[in-house]
Amino acid sequence: MIYSKMLAAKAEKRKQISVLIDPDKPTIRELESLAQLAERVKADYFFVGGSLLTNDHLGICIDTLKSNSSIPVVLFPGNNLQISAKADALLFLSLISGRNADMLIGRHVIAAPYLKHSKLEVIPTGYMLIESGKTTSVEYMSNSLPIPSDKNDIAICTAMAGEMLGMKLIYMDAGSGALNPVQTSMIQGVNNNVRIPVIVGGGIKTPEKAIENCNVGADIIVVGNSFEKHPELLSEMTAAIHSV
Repeated sequence: MIYSKMLAAKAEKRKQISVLIDPDKPTIRELESLAQLAERVKADYFFVGGSLLTNDHLGICIDTLKSNSSIPVVLFPGNNLQISAKADALLFLSLISGRNADMLIGRHVIAAPYLKHSKLEVIPTGYMLIESGKTTSVEYMSNSLPIPSDKNDIAICTAMAGEMLGMKLIYMDAGSGALNPVQTSMIQGVNNNVRIPVIVGGGIKTPEKAIENCNVGADIIVVGNSFEKHPELLSEMTAAIHSV
């Protein structure tokens, strides 16, 4: 079970890395190369999804990743159309940082019957969008305001509420293409106040920043855009995160 793997890593203080892939962006050849590289450097997960998919490439993307690596494929869905039984697990995201009822529970009700009968491992995840210096796709598409980057108390209380509601993960995200990553003081504050694994993504562009986030409490680092432009960074990032 993938969640058991995440819990074990947290208990052992082993930091993990997930490669975020937008199915719309890479070609099949690029996916094959990325999957093979991720396998060689022992990345921990693939998170697959995006705020908006304009091409029907999700199934092909998952097939390509699984045929070129043994790394678990976890869906990171932006909407109900981004669900596929071909994946290994799904982050059942509830946007707890916003007040859009559709993103808190509405779309989940629609997806629940399909997920109930699928073989996907469903992992309830408290998703927290953090202000990053620009309007991101997820902010626009979700019609919700992010938590201000300097309001650590709001982030901490939101994460605590998410855990009390039964969420199994807290995902702090500055969004794809973020100008500024989530501040380390906010990550530390959240980690100090919840017992479940903390995922951090958005704007993490260097191994040094990844290590910094791990040192203050991030359990899983998610990186996407950097690898699209510089695949060689995957090796450096993975080695750095696994060294913490």
